[in-house]
Amino acid sequence: MVSAVFNPSLQHENAEAAKAPVMAPVAIEKAQATPAAEKAKAPSQALDWRGLWLAVLPPVLGFSLLIGIWALVSISTASSIPSPFETFKQAVVIFSDPFYRNGPNDQGLGWNILMSLERVALGFGLAAAVGIPAGFAIGRFEFLSRMFNPLISLLRPVSPLAWLPIGLLVFKGADPAAIWTIFICSIWPMIINTAVGVQRVPQDYMNVARVLNLSEWKIVTKILFPSVLPYMLTGVRLAVGTAWLVIVAAEMLTGGVGIGFWVWDEWNNLNVKNIIIAIFVIGIVGLILEYALIKIATAFTFEEVKT
Repeated sequence: MVSAVFNPSLQHENAEAAKAPVMAPVAIEKAQATPAAEKAKAPSQALDWRGLWLAVLPPVLGFSLLIGIWALVSISTASSIPSPFETFKQAVVIFSDPFYRNGPNDQGLGWNILMSLERVALGFGLAAAVGIPAGFAIGRFEFLSRMFNPLISLLRPVSPLAWLPIGLLVFKGADPAAIWTIFICSIWPMIINTAVGVQRVPQDYMNVARVLNLSEWKIVTKILFPSVLPYMLTGVRLAVGTAWLVIVAAEMLTGGVGIGFWVWDEWNNLNVKNIIIAIFVIGIVGLILEYALIKIATAFTFEEVKT
């Protein structure tokens, strides 16, 4: 009996047996946790696939429906409307060399798009330089708001093309007239949205500025501008969309180089395939401009923290 108690081999076996009940639950717990984790991951993966299908399938079906209707119309109109396949082949030819030049009135589609974007940039830049400061002033001072609100309400609904003859009369040129038309139609969204943003700045901010005796410049740069920036960018986005719509119609009337003139020139040549291609190009460029400005506006939009 004494030798059994002090036997080293038996003491080692007893130590191992003492450890076994402690480690077994840990191993069982790990074995049970692994299937549970796998089960928890399965619904999230299913949700990811569902979100992917919802993101991809509806647009694909929408474009398929458009192409199907287009194909049916091309068949029913006895070839007056080209089919999607014929238009695609013509698009391949056009985009194989979009920057050719065979004279002042015969240039590739790329040059026409760039010229239209240049006019939009000039007219929109002038509208932003005037409209954003005017919106700050109208929103900041009630007297100016009461003074200019009736004028804005009167002039804003006027069709942009109604301003084109005034531009031709004043500036005596097609390009300045088109830029003037873009300017006058782009300025209203920026004025209105900027003024609304200034008027919605919390009054507590202005009270603090009054207590601290801040100058008007510091009020504008430190308080108003950060608060108004999301509203201002919304006005900019609306103005760019309006400007891109207007330039096409203005260039149809004024001529020269531009996507609008290109569409009208192709109509005069009865080249309907190029007109359809131009419609898609105008839409894609407008979509890119819209998406870029939405991303910029989203980057400067901050949600209030709820306590």
